[in-house]
This record gives sequence, C-alpha cells and structure tokens, in this order.
Amino acid sequence: MARNIQSLERAAAMLRLLAGGERQLGLSDIASSLGLAKGTAHGILRTLQQEGFVEQDSVSGRYQLGAELLRLGTTYLDVHELRARALVWTDDLARSSGESVYLGVLHQHGVLIVHHVFRPDDSRQVLEVGAMQPLHSTALGKVLSAYDPVAHSEVLEAERKTFTARTTVEPEQFEGVLDLTRARGYADDVEETWTGVASVAAPIHNRRRMPVGAVGITGAVERICRDGELRPELIAAVRDCARAVSRDLGAGRF
Repeated sequence: MARNIQSLERAAAMLRLLAGGERQLGLSDIASSLGLAKGTAHGILRTLQQEGFVEQDSVSGRYQLGAELLRLGTTYLDVHELRARALVWTDDLARSSGESVYLGVLHQHGVLIVHHVFRPDDSRQVLEVGAMQPLHSTALGKVLSAYDPVAHSEVLEAERKTFTARTTVEPEQFEGVLDLTRARGYADDVEETWTGVASVAAPIHNRRRMPVGAVGITGAVERICRDGELRPELIAAVRDCARAVSRDLGAGRF
C-alpha cells in the first residue's frame, strides 16, 4: 500500500483547524494543536500562504483561510449545480437528437467533461466523465473560448495542436471562428479533432449572465450533417438545451 505524504496530511490538518473554531490563529496555537514544532508549522503555513490558501494578518501576525480556497470552493459548487441543473435537459437532448451529449467546463487550459449521456442505442460506449478535450478544436472548447474571457486568453497563449487537416490553429483564423461562434450562438467541430466525428455545442450562462459551461452533442459526421451542412434541427435542439439549463441557473430568458 502506498504511504501517505506527511507534509500534505499536515497541511490538510492545518486547513481544517483554521476552518473551525476561532477565525484567526497564531503560529503557537496552530503548532501546539497539531503537535508540530513551530519551525515545521511555520514552513507549511508559509507555503500555503504563497499559494493563497492561507492569509496572515499584517498587524497581529495571526493566520486565517485565504481567498484561493473560497475560489476553489465556489468553482466546486458551480460545477455541481451546473451538472444537477442539466441532468433532465441533457437526457432530453440525447433522446431527441439520438446522439451522445456532453457537458463541459473550463479546467486547466482545456475542457473538462463533467457529465456524459450515452447515445440512446445499443452500441458499446465508454463513459467520458473526467476526460479532457482541447479548447481550440472541439465545439465545447470553441464555445468556452468565445464566451469566457479566461478561456479566450488561455487558448491564445497555448500551443494549438493540429489534429486533422481541418483543425484551425492560426491566431487570426481562430479569432474569426470565435467571432462566428458569438454571432450565431453555437460552435461546431466537423472532423477538426477526430476524423469522421462531428459536434455542435452552445454556451450555458448563470444568473449573472456569465458563461459557466457548454453543452453539446457528438456523433458520426453522416448523422450530424446532411449534404455537407450541420442539420438545423440538431443545432436548434442543442441551443434549446443550453437555454433551458441557463434559465434553471437563473439566467432568465434570452
């Protein structure tokens, strides 16, 4: 059995200690509560402080939880609320489209799949929750890059890998793709990431009208497209699903 990393265990215990009881604690209090030498406790606190997980009062020198923990906690809650609100609507989209449905959010310079509804047939399929997709070539990624300023910045700074002959990697051309995405309210990926596979995705907004994710369908090109063009009924279904989830998140009608 793999051994736990002692320094991480101590850091976790320190965060739990700061989360309960008094709002601020001094170095001596923290060290004695956890049975640590003051030097050891100070080293862990200094590292946590540098990462934004702990803050030190400049006057008293006492420690408290930092803003980075709040940000991470809010992100966790947002993702789980997004998934919970999307469950019914994504099931409906899978039934109406006959295709796999994916719900994605921005994470570590890519798209994290947080919910996946299988294509409603008897084919063998693999659950892709937790998988990562690229921002620049997938429909989900393009939607996030078009509507989320953080995603937009990250996709322009990162290396845009060429997956197929259809992948757009040049900055000016890619900006044109994002402009088109914003203008029509959805993004597509027709064999830009995987040969023979096409996708359509639309943005999901929260009550502050901020983009919090994207929802889309993925399937074989011959099913998603007709006569070389995306099937309009599938585009409409994806956009309707995104609007429904957004309304459930408090975004109102749009």
